[in-house]
Amino acid sequence: MAPGGLSGAISTDAGVSPWARALYYAAPMSSLPPIEISAQFFVGVIVIVLFIHLVLGICAYAVYAERKLSAYIQDRLGPNRVGPLGLLQPLADGLKFIVKEDFAPKGVDWALFTIAPCAIIIPALIGWAVIPWGGWIEIHDFSLLWGAIHVTGGTVLVAASNVDIGIVFLLAVASLGVYGVTLGGWASFNKYSMLGGLRAAAGVISYEIPMGLAILAVVLLVGNIRTDGLVEAQAQHGWMILYQPLAALLFFVCIMAEGNRAPFDNAECEQELVGGYHTEYSSMRFALFFLAEYAHLTTASAFFVLLFLGGYHLPLVGWTSPEAVGLGPALLKGAVFLGKAVSAIVFMIILRWTLPRIRWDQVMKLCWNGLIPIGILIVISTAVMVYLGWTGIAPMLLLNLALLVVILVAGPLLPRADVNHRVRMAGSRFMPLHGERVVTGPGSHQARRESSVPEGAPDRPLVGAH
Repeated sequence: MAPGGLSGAISTDAGVSPWARALYYAAPMSSLPPIEISAQFFVGVIVIVLFIHLVLGICAYAVYAERKLSAYIQDRLGPNRVGPLGLLQPLADGLKFIVKEDFAPKGVDWALFTIAPCAIIIPALIGWAVIPWGGWIEIHDFSLLWGAIHVTGGTVLVAASNVDIGIVFLLAVASLGVYGVTLGGWASFNKYSMLGGLRAAAGVISYEIPMGLAILAVVLLVGNIRTDGLVEAQAQHGWMILYQPLAALLFFVCIMAEGNRAPFDNAECEQELVGGYHTEYSSMRFALFFLAEYAHLTTASAFFVLLFLGGYHLPLVGWTSPEAVGLGPALLKGAVFLGKAVSAIVFMIILRWTLPRIRWDQVMKLCWNGLIPIGILIVISTAVMVYLGWTGIAPMLLLNLALLVVILVAGPLLPRADVNHRVRMAGSRFMPLHGERVVTGPGSHQARRESSVPEGAPDRPLVGAH
């Protein structure tokens, strides 16, 4: 470049593109003061751009993982045609949704019918904004765009936003997703969709209570609601799952219920509600509902890792400690955090294909008669332990063991009104009428045998056997 920097180069027209020349003559940079931005803002923009695409990729391949794992559990192959090992199946599914007809039945509320998928996907894509994916990193002063933008250096958090109310932000955002479900169910002009939306709303309202109690038990021990403070406390004293295993189990059940994951997916129960709140949706509108479920699953898994599994911290690995500051430690911490979150997602997928769906009344009874009293008991006992100063791992584990014994002993002794008792029916195999003997199996003894060869006859060799 000619002497004098950019102005000298432009004056001699040496190696300068027409765009740079036009920009220089339209607004000479030497006459404009540089725009000052903080290093936290600069890192936050990078994290937003990076993790938006990363979360979308995780959602796409979480669907692939779910289909593959369910196939293995059911002794099938799963997707194996599009690309090697079926790895391009998510791309094929996306193209299919794009080219499908965007159909809506007569009588829908078009405005709310269109807003509902957006209202559910947006909270799912902003909940991870306060997650400290890579810990802290040191940024020095530097300039961008020939000095038009000046970045003020400092030690910044590798997160989209560094706020003091990180836990409260996560709770607030997580509860907003139900608006999309409820709006979609109401605007569809379908009774099954409406019932699915009502179930989702009632479930979120109910399970927010034990979830908040589980988080409160952790906050009482840590004494901090900042997301980075939670990780630092666990790196120093031990992961919270060792202190509060019952609270961890309580929180895990709640995030599965709020994410409409089996065995709590009654908002889209096919046997009762056809497809639930998204029955009338098709094309990319349905795809947004489908995508939002796995985006919520990703954020919820990251939240669980943050609260109970130490975040980005790994024992005996120096680069994952909060004191390790730099690009290398930040990349390793981000990989560790994502690895833990993906492991939690895989565990949820396995649970879906292992446990049967429970009835809607059982879902609500589990929350109000079980999880909420247990959550209150955990919070009260934790507060007492904090007041007495017994907050080590051993005292807290003994406390959780004692609480488990109390729950198992006192639970069956509590009064209960079982309104869904079995009714005796004529001809029923399991609940016949009094004095009735019901035989449902074949009467022939030969029909009850596993072998088709009559008793006493010699076994014939298989055709082609050697």
